[in-house]
Amino acid sequence: MSGNPYPLGLRLAGRRVVVVGGGVVATRRVPALLDAGADVLLVAPELTPALRAHADAGRLCWQRRRFTADDLDGAWLVQVAVDDPSAAAAISAVADERRIFCVRADDRAAATAWTPAVTRQGPVTVAVLGGGDPRRSMAVRDAIRDLLAAGPGRLAPPPAGAGAGGAPGSVRVDRWQASPRPTHRGGQVALVGAGPGDPELITVKGRRLLAEAEVVVADRLVPGLLLDELGPEVELVDAAKIPYGPARAQEEINRILVDRARAGRTVVRLKGGDPYVFGRGGEELLACAGAGVPVTVVPGVTSAIAAAAGAGVPVTHRAVAHEFTVVSGHLPPDSPASMVRWEHLAGLRGTLVILMGLKNLAAISATLVAYGRPAQTPAVVVQEGTTDAQRTIRSTLGVVAADVAAAGLRPPAVVVVGDVVGTLGF
Repeated sequence: MSGNPYPLGLRLAGRRVVVVGGGVVATRRVPALLDAGADVLLVAPELTPALRAHADAGRLCWQRRRFTADDLDGAWLVQVAVDDPSAAAAISAVADERRIFCVRADDRAAATAWTPAVTRQGPVTVAVLGGGDPRRSMAVRDAIRDLLAAGPGRLAPPPAGAGAGGAPGSVRVDRWQASPRPTHRGGQVALVGAGPGDPELITVKGRRLLAEAEVVVADRLVPGLLLDELGPEVELVDAAKIPYGPARAQEEINRILVDRARAGRTVVRLKGGDPYVFGRGGEELLACAGAGVPVTVVPGVTSAIAAAAGAGVPVTHRAVAHEFTVVSGHLPPDSPASMVRWEHLAGLRGTLVILMGLKNLAAISATLVAYGRPAQTPAVVVQEGTTDAQRTIRSTLGVVAADVAAAGLRPPAVVVVGDVVGTLGF
């Protein structure tokens, strides 16, 4: 049976969607389902670190096993993201019996539903189906995204008689045909900051380079909706899945960047926030430069400023704070390996922003108070700033650690200490 697909916008809020598989494909598809408010049941023996983070945060229900027919009880949609064609066929057969639409990552022809190429511009969502050809879908999607980004004036139809090329500023239909990615004499690497969590806070240049990438090496904190826009031919490397300790993992990331670029491929190292703000981007740049690989650095919006802003806190404010300091709290103040002079920070009058400090917050706040920062100093903790999952706790330096523990806040979170907290009255 054949026919053109019938386009629909599914309103999945509160409705059960089953995702079978916990690998790279599921990592790309789940964020859009969560963004739609779906009640996601994820069935897989193992998960990528990015999916595990969603499960640990309670955003979805994970069944750590293989699929059974009962998993489709009450489901409205099922997405099959497994490598085994026979297992995928068996799952889609169960879905067919129950009249549940089924998306198949392994075989579009056997699926009863397709995932389109999607672009989002504020409240506008555009989904493109290219007749089963993902490259065509993405080419049209990207052309529409460019139009939307250019502003409303570019959306007007060309005047009558403008000819095949259209009026100046219009887009020809033949531009929307699938075309090869830009070619280069040799491979190259772009270190791209993805921003603090909201996928719209990546820079225009960062998004363009991501669209041109042949390989994407992504951190766990990268906004998942950005990965949903990658083409099926793009190699996605989950940096959090590399099976080494922290030091060895970084060495392996450096090796992947260099090896893929030397093979002539266009590589994007996609990092949460800004590549150089506690992101180890400098180490990656040095590794590439030492191997003779061209590198482009695209700054990103750092959560050090954005998370505070999202909670209504300016890190500086006239007559309140003329400075702000950003420090890493991943080590306790008494650690011999810590390079932070907490006794000096306690004497500053400006704003103190602490990244990666939730685990050591009790020790950090006690140290600041012990060195003279008043216990009544206002403090705010922002979990997953700029995202729909953002949570904010307002407190004071003396009791902020206890308040965070009582509220059950978890990483990633940003701690802001200073009189700017509450300046805007939020």
